[in-house]
Amino acid sequence: MHRHPMFSRYLNTVGFPPAQTVYYHWRHCYQPGHVWWTQPSHLQHRWSSFSTVRHPSSRPPRPPDPYNWSSWRQTEILPHTQPRRGLQLSAGLMDRSNSEPPKKRKRSSDWRQAGEKSQCSPERSPPKGSRNPKGSPEWLQNVTCTPVPPGKFPSSPNQSPSTPELKRHWEDLSHLCNAAPSVNGGRQKWPFDFSVMSYNILSQDLLCDNTYLYRHSHPPILDWRHRYPNIIKELEQHSADIMCLQEVQEDHYKQQIKPSLESLGYHCEYKRRTGLKPDGCAVVFKRERFSLVSCHPIEYFQRGIPLLDRDNVGLIVLLRPIDPHCSLTNICVANTHLLYNPRRGDIKLAQLAMLLAEISRVAQLPDSNVCPVLLCGDFNSVPWSPLYHFIRDSRLEYDGLPIGKVSGQEENPRGQRILSVPIWPRCLGISQQCLYESQTTDSDLRDLERAEPDGFTKASIEHCLKLTSAYSHYLKESSQPEITTCHSRTAITVDYIFYSAALGDVMAQAECSVPPEKGLQLLGRLSLVGEDELQKVNGLPNQHNSSDHLPLLTRFRLHPRAEQKHLFIC
Repeated sequence: MHRHPMFSRYLNTVGFPPAQTVYYHWRHCYQPGHVWWTQPSHLQHRWSSFSTVRHPSSRPPRPPDPYNWSSWRQTEILPHTQPRRGLQLSAGLMDRSNSEPPKKRKRSSDWRQAGEKSQCSPERSPPKGSRNPKGSPEWLQNVTCTPVPPGKFPSSPNQSPSTPELKRHWEDLSHLCNAAPSVNGGRQKWPFDFSVMSYNILSQDLLCDNTYLYRHSHPPILDWRHRYPNIIKELEQHSADIMCLQEVQEDHYKQQIKPSLESLGYHCEYKRRTGLKPDGCAVVFKRERFSLVSCHPIEYFQRGIPLLDRDNVGLIVLLRPIDPHCSLTNICVANTHLLYNPRRGDIKLAQLAMLLAEISRVAQLPDSNVCPVLLCGDFNSVPWSPLYHFIRDSRLEYDGLPIGKVSGQEENPRGQRILSVPIWPRCLGISQQCLYESQTTDSDLRDLERAEPDGFTKASIEHCLKLTSAYSHYLKESSQPEITTCHSRTAITVDYIFYSAALGDVMAQAECSVPPEKGLQLLGRLSLVGEDELQKVNGLPNQHNSSDHLPLLTRFRLHPRAEQKHLFIC
């Protein structure tokens, strides 16, 4: 999920008199959005003295660096021993298509003033540990150490008080699937079972740029030296056959994450975002279970098309299952992280159309069908939103739909601009069926011309993939919404694993299923949690969960394809 720095808003809501004064002194030392600290009520007199007590060098003393544990100890201010603001979650109301996350607070005039340069603040050079245009803070630069070998995890910095672990259980659905082997030509053919994970691991650079989102977290657990071993340990523990990761920071990926995963037997593919942001998407898979057929990175930025001026990316790989006992079709795995901005649903839909067009091309079979598809990622859209329905129902009628309502992230989005018809320009080369126009057959074009003289004037879009969500988005026990991401602003679902559901699959819709050999059956999934469970562990990130997202983990079954003459595979 993309974030925007709004650190000064928090300073104005903490509630102590000299907030602006302290912020002015800090502003030249710490870039807004990079540092957050907690001010217990009984210590207010210490900070209020900043405005009157002068340092021998005529500069105000610097408050302790919240990410430097020794700095807290030297000042005898230990965050974990003092009263703190509790985590105030605001879960998205995802029970129906017209229910969305709660409205975000408006920016106050005080916030804008706090962001302006103080005329009385002395000029200072950035202190040790602060962000500056020339590089990252020292505590972030510890990332380029040696990779972590399997089963070995470096020691973390001083821990915050013990936090209970989030309890998630495995939901076994295998009893609803046909486990018996198929018999063909006198030989038994067992199906191919494999696991898939989708996980936004939270880029450290984005964390630093948006610390206002993590004011509930103890500073030491936001240190990369704590987060990295936790994340690698989590990936090794789940040991998924295929992993789709988002917000993977490039330097971390090259020097730590990739070497660690390769030592665990994974092959890694990566696509960094265009522009200045250093994170991207990665798809990794176990070499003993799959071989790489092809890899297809996607850049949503399209020069000369104003609508597509953002730096989000996608990554598609075509994998061949390794099974010496039977013939299996290939699997198309797509991973993406769509634009965050809740008020730009038009951009999200255009990005999604580009991804779906490339999936349709990569996964196409000689008979014009597609091989099984897995679509994973952070879509920055809630369940039952128009964008969600478009993926699951393969069609979206958007006549009169406000742009801010597409993703369902905001209850009352600012501005009510309506989606234009068409959403994306024809020069993009993608039809309203989310296919490359070169893929559209003459017969398809004639049908479109008869139905609509100009297909680009109809307020509807569709795609040819039949996709189903692996999660139901409700907790079975309480019927409360499932949560995949949680921080100081909200707790909602934005992460998904969509798949080509085989006929008879437990999650399949009757009209959105495919023949068994061209689809997948869901065998099980790692349960998600609700707002109450996250409250008990102080939200995300916490001592045990080092991202502001939870990993989705599923297990699927792929049936062997029938033996026929002249049968081709994807």
